[in-house]
Amino acid sequence: MLSAEHLEKYADVLLWAMQASRREPLRNAAVVLLRYDLAGLPLAEAVYARLLDLRCCPVQRMNATSAMERDFYVRSAVKQLTARTPGEKELCENLDGSIHILAPDSLTHLAATDPERIGMATTARKYLRDILDERERRGVYGWTLCLYPTPELARSAGSSPADYAEQVVRACRLDAGDPVQEWKQAHRDIQEIRRWLSGLKPRELHVQSASMDLRLVPGEQRRWLGLTGHNIPSFEVYLSPDWRGTEGVYFADFPSYRSGNLVEKTRLEFRKGRVVRAEAETGGQFLAEQISMDEGASRVGEFSLTDRRFSGIGRFMAMTLYDENFGGEYGNCHLALGSSYAATFDGDPAEFTPEVRERLGFNASALHWDLVNTEPKTVTARLAGGHDQVIYENGEFAL
Repeated sequence: MLSAEHLEKYADVLLWAMQASRREPLRNAAVVLLRYDLAGLPLAEAVYARLLDLRCCPVQRMNATSAMERDFYVRSAVKQLTARTPGEKELCENLDGSIHILAPDSLTHLAATDPERIGMATTARKYLRDILDERERRGVYGWTLCLYPTPELARSAGSSPADYAEQVVRACRLDAGDPVQEWKQAHRDIQEIRRWLSGLKPRELHVQSASMDLRLVPGEQRRWLGLTGHNIPSFEVYLSPDWRGTEGVYFADFPSYRSGNLVEKTRLEFRKGRVVRAEAETGGQFLAEQISMDEGASRVGEFSLTDRRFSGIGRFMAMTLYDENFGGEYGNCHLALGSSYAATFDGDPAEFTPEVRERLGFNASALHWDLVNTEPKTVTARLAGGHDQVIYENGEFAL
């Protein structure tokens, strides 16, 4: 799906992204987890070689195939679904970095699977994410995520494999002579927007479109983030708001493939920070089960905006990693149900205790589900002085 030259450039970009997500350069003999789907093996091999060149100690893990994943959820007893595999905790406690290559061979293989069983397994593995979140807060761990094009992704997006791969090449800047330099420039530009938004310190955000009327409270001690290196490609600017201040209606016009299920046309109504009504034209039962996964699954963990001038993504890609960075004609916003990003805390990470998290309204959940809206929209900030300022309109930030 990608040429040898593209693979080499892609590997360079991923190594840059993982290191950009860290506070300090990788140490000698750093332990880096390389996780990949079977179809993404060509890119995994290129990344593995780069990790060795950096004097890292790569630990490679191939993800379960769609058939394995389906059998796991269908055939497992409860103890198997919730088992803690020996060694995983110890590995996470010693990871310096990770790179995950998504290359699915199916997007709907779990459509007939009981969503409660999926939620049970996800919740049981939350302790591993907690370990990595803590390491990231201490600045000793960085990660990135990417996509390798597959025929299944192309089919699900209504594209030919060649056209789909070309969109990946453009979005990741792999057609540039020096993609890493392109990403470094994008990083500088997006950091300027991030600093501008953080400096405004809005008390409230009002999101309006033909299908949405939503109010969010950014909350105290918050900062906006963007192009942190965590995802390639990434053009979004985001923060984790105070979940308690969410009121109104949010609508996701882009479909969402999650855990082998398709959900389309999602409408969420919030009251006092919680989803009180959830509807979807497709996948409504799965949506309901996900929202009831745990106490925080019905609350907001992230709000994000993408400026169309940065994004090279102009079509539905059937993968959240790309769809949440959609540029198109009007850019996009996305809202994530579930866990917050601790990195949006504007303070000393050592002081971000569970008590502080709760007091400031950072949400906690085993779920983190991005739902994307690409409609024309206006986002207005209510500033400390009481006046309003439009910060985003017609797909662009009003910097």
